[in-house]
Amino acid sequence: MRYCHLAGAAVIVSAMLLTIPPAEAACGVPADPCALDDGEYFAALPDAPEDAPWVVWLHGYGGSATADLGREARVGPMLARGYAVIAPQALPFQPGEPAEWSLRDEWDRYPRDWDYPRDDLAFLEAVIDDAATRFGLDRRRGVVAGFSTGGSMVWDLACLEPDTAAAYAPVAGGFWETMPETCAGPVRLFHTHGFTDTVVPLEGREIALEPYGRIRQADIHAGLAVWRETMGCGTDADSHEIAGELWHKAWTDCAAGSLDFALHPGGHTVPDGWAETMLDWFEGVARSDP
Repeated sequence: MRYCHLAGAAVIVSAMLLTIPPAEAACGVPADPCALDDGEYFAALPDAPEDAPWVVWLHGYGGSATADLGREARVGPMLARGYAVIAPQALPFQPGEPAEWSLRDEWDRYPRDWDYPRDDLAFLEAVIDDAATRFGLDRRRGVVAGFSTGGSMVWDLACLEPDTAAAYAPVAGGFWETMPETCAGPVRLFHTHGFTDTVVPLEGREIALEPYGRIRQADIHAGLAVWRETMGCGTDADSHEIAGELWHKAWTDCAAGSLDFALHPGGHTVPDGWAETMLDWFEGVARSDP
């Protein structure tokens, strides 16, 4: 496996880095990130990256791409199955603040004296295009996934720019108020959530945004209804499965796209085995696409 990474980041670097030819070393081996005009990303590559599928992973609020890329339990199974893992880095909205994704418009109702640092919808598409070109990945075979506010960013990207990736797999993050009434087009979406999550509860919650007032996480079930409406799915799921601690509903009778919803008994976390489950799902829906 090969990595683009920052010096000193908590990422395990394979000894194979020593043998990477100069053309591949252009993306930050061993000390620099993969840099774009308005941000940077980091990459872990399988042993045979040419035409490989990929997963873009979006970290949560205040997180970092390098820390998440170093999570072996999540990244390891993806690399072992031949996927490249691409981890973009969010920016702080103002100097000294935690890194955060610029979500759709949940904060636009509040007065402020600053602008979002960048258009993250455009940034993520640029990251995917750059990684596909730089590493020779298969641009058509990829999933955008993320956790918490990274998961919310996945919902926004899927809703507003549905053709960015072949599929979307958010964890523990959905729409924020006000929710869209519909999305721009159908997608393949697999949402995972903890039943006991109190940080992003299934029913949503209000959060204080000083000094502007309060903002609200939207109800996950209401967000799923928006997806069903967008994709022409029936109200009732047509597949129900309990596998270990994962309770999984699927809507596969949609006019276009598909919707999967998995609950686990834990809280605000990515459940054990999620990477393998998500890749099984992605490879299944990819095979079912005409």
